[in-house]
Amino acid sequence: MENFPFYLCLIVAIVLLIMLANKIKVAYPVLLVVAGLAISFIPGIPLIHVNPALIFIVFLPPLLYEAAWAISWKELWRWRRIICSFAFVVVFLTALSVAFIANHFIPGFSLALGFLLGGIVSPPDAVSAGAILKFVKVPKRMSSILEGESLLNDASSLIIFRFAMIAVATGQFIWYNAAFSFSWMLIAGVGIGLLIGWVFMKAHKYLPTDVNMDIVLTIVAPYIMYIAAEEIHGSGVLAVVSGGLLLSNKRHRFLSSTARLRSVNFWESLVFILNGLVFLMIGLALPEITAGLAVEGISISTAVGYGLLITAILIIGRILSAYGAVIVTLIMRNFITVADTRNPGYKVPFLLGWTGMRGVVSLAAALSIPVQLSEGVPFPQRNLILFITFIVILTTLLLQGLTLPFLIKKIKLPEFDDYLPENEADEVIKKELAKYSLQYITDNYNEQTNNNHLLQQIADKWKYKSDDNIDPEIPAEMKTVYMSVLNEQRQWLLNHNNLHHHFDEDVIRKHLTQIDLEEEKLKFV
Repeated sequence: MENFPFYLCLIVAIVLLIMLANKIKVAYPVLLVVAGLAISFIPGIPLIHVNPALIFIVFLPPLLYEAAWAISWKELWRWRRIICSFAFVVVFLTALSVAFIANHFIPGFSLALGFLLGGIVSPPDAVSAGAILKFVKVPKRMSSILEGESLLNDASSLIIFRFAMIAVATGQFIWYNAAFSFSWMLIAGVGIGLLIGWVFMKAHKYLPTDVNMDIVLTIVAPYIMYIAAEEIHGSGVLAVVSGGLLLSNKRHRFLSSTARLRSVNFWESLVFILNGLVFLMIGLALPEITAGLAVEGISISTAVGYGLLITAILIIGRILSAYGAVIVTLIMRNFITVADTRNPGYKVPFLLGWTGMRGVVSLAAALSIPVQLSEGVPFPQRNLILFITFIVILTTLLLQGLTLPFLIKKIKLPEFDDYLPENEADEVIKKELAKYSLQYITDNYNEQTNNNHLLQQIADKWKYKSDDNIDPEIPAEMKTVYMSVLNEQRQWLLNHNNLHHHFDEDVIRKHLTQIDLEEEKLKFV
């Protein structure tokens, strides 16, 4: 606890730096990593040891869980083929490319070590891309593909990392054992996530919980999913993602409006500080990494050269993969139904390929490499792998992170008509929802409406689209009627989202939030 004041200062620094990043319109991960580097050179600053277990156990589950709650299942399913190709096929091909290049150009690097390095640096970091895309407008499909990829690529890269570790430690790779282990990790991870998600859903629904207890359960859930899956050698990442997606899509069945509204605020604050800490720790980890490099007698300039070589392979490989995905889609549209049969041109694949910033998962994986093998022999090239990983993270964040907003503004992306424009969709939903609500209250509470001016006022509100507030003196029986109408509205929106694919789910969610707020207001009148 002796460094506790220092960590408090780091949190304050994170808040100030993100304020600055928003002001100068720079993605905050870039600024935090640079700030971490600068802080690490200040004399007297405590040496920060980034414990990989801390990243994997403490940070990764809640970050993945929140992302699973935020993503649109409709979008995830629509672009499932390209998302899975980037999250699994491209990650594997990237790791393979790094393995051959490292084996050929870096002295002492076997194919197994190269594959280990490839598994570490292959997954792009979604937080960085998301922070950058906040400042510029991109097609919805592009942001959806990046979000969906980010949920799965960590799992595939960590699976590759595990197999490469076994190959380095044992000196052999048995493909059928690896195939079985890979299948088990996928099935067990998804299965455990869905099972635990179902248990928590029932706990929320049937146990006498209040709002605070519900929020606590949402904090506990991702950790139990991750740890349980890892204990049976499944993928903890896939467990958290699958369980999070299940609970997210069923949230209106087991959480009250109060719990939904308050949990959103809580999770936004939690993820804000977690993301800030992990990117600042990347910069602060430099002294530990360079110290290990000196032990192996490798010069900084040589190691930087290796890092830049691997970075170039990663950037070129991702861009080529993006164009390859487009070509495959254009060919397969003649045989199967694809999400969009049109040619997206050359701009979208290039920008999709340029969003390959690496982040904290790569650093945590590199740090988790043991110092020694089981026989007490030092792990080969461990410090060089750590340094190369750091260079890859730093270079991609600075090069791609700083240039991506400029490229997006410079390159005029095509206008895709995936959804109605937000304003138009908003107006259509308002009108259709008002008509449905008026019809429902007329069919089910016609007599009460005619005999009670309060319900008549509610009906008039939907009929004429007025902004009048509800009379605060609403009798209990009238509240029951109004609550019934709000529940019908909520169900109508959920059904509308599933049946009508030309509406962006973000617009639907905005209206669902408005209904939750209306329900909250009703509790205080």
